Amino acid sequence: MSPRRTGPRTLVVRLDSAGDVLLAGPAVRAVAAGSGYTAMLCGPLGEPAARMLPGVDEVLVHDAPWVGFEAPPVRRGLIDALVDCLAARRFDRALILSSYHQSPLPAALLLKLAGIPWTAADSEHYPGTLLDLRHRRAPHRHEARAALDLAEASGFALPPGDEGALALTALPDTAPLTGTDPYVVVHPGAAVPARAWSPARAARAVAALEEAGHRVVVTGGPAEKELTAGIADGIALDLGGRTSFPELAGVLAGAAVVVTGNTGPSHLAAAVGTPVVCLFAPVVPAERWAPYRVPHRLLGRQDAACAGSRARVCPIPGHPCLDSVPDTEVLAAVAALLAPDRADDDYDREEPA
Repeated sequence: MSPRRTGPRTLVVRLDSAGDVLLAGPAVRAVAAGSGYTAMLCGPLGEPAARMLPGVDEVLVHDAPWVGFEAPPVRRGLIDALVDCLAARRFDRALILSSYHQSPLPAALLLKLAGIPWTAADSEHYPGTLLDLRHRRAPHRHEARAALDLAEASGFALPPGDEGALALTALPDTAPLTGTDPYVVVHPGAAVPARAWSPARAARAVAALEEAGHRVVVTGGPAEKELTAGIADGIALDLGGRTSFPELAGVLAGAAVVVTGNTGPSHLAAAVGTPVVCLFAPVVPAERWAPYRVPHRLLGRQDAACAGSRARVCPIPGHPCLDSVPDTEVLAAVAALLAPDRADDDYDREEPA
């Protein structure tokens, strides 16, 4: 029997996508190191990631009407059920993690209604009595580091030896899916279309990688089977729709390099320590959303006209920020990350305080 942990009962809230939940991982580990019990409240898209985060004792799920691109309608019964659920667990503290453009205040209101006596969040808006710690995010902070900043301001710190990278619990053996020969993963899809190659461009990249001698594995979710089949085109191994979230993590962990857009699998690859060639559409800033604490190369025109627009669908004909990236750049980036004498100065192990 493991020794009983002491400390507060703490709730960490991160209500959006799986990638966002993965970026919360260092903050969650800091909270868990200083808590007797740590629960995570997430949305349905983030649930699979939350269940793989070290330090989480319980995962609670709520589809919040103020989060997501297809938010559900407000239903009082569901809100009341959430408040009752949280009240029954008698949390002592709560941290609300949100992106720089989101407000934590709707969640903070519900936590107060649930009787949680102390709540912290980054907030640019006046919180009244909803927050006990109104923290101000440091400028230009990566999302993962910003979340850890809030945890530290709340009195939590990473345990000794934890350097603050992304991390997951034990991964499944996915060799039966991929085979044992070395491979490069291409993940062509994204929940936000502006952050992915066009299908034709992705197919050309897969062909170029295969021609250069790489064995390519194409991955995708259940709704992307047609996409991945067309991109794999009989020359690459097509795993579209064939992996659960833990299995996808295992496939990415076994890859030599992952080639993907600025989307959840980019952060999933970082969480399993696999180098990433990230096709980064500048609709959101790379300084906040680049692969975290893992060797990577960013490709794409960061000065494109869509920069900073947070557009979901590319507003520029021809998707120039990503589709203009030539195969030579992709191959060079993969080769650089595979090089045994690779210099890892393309990411910061320690960010300024």
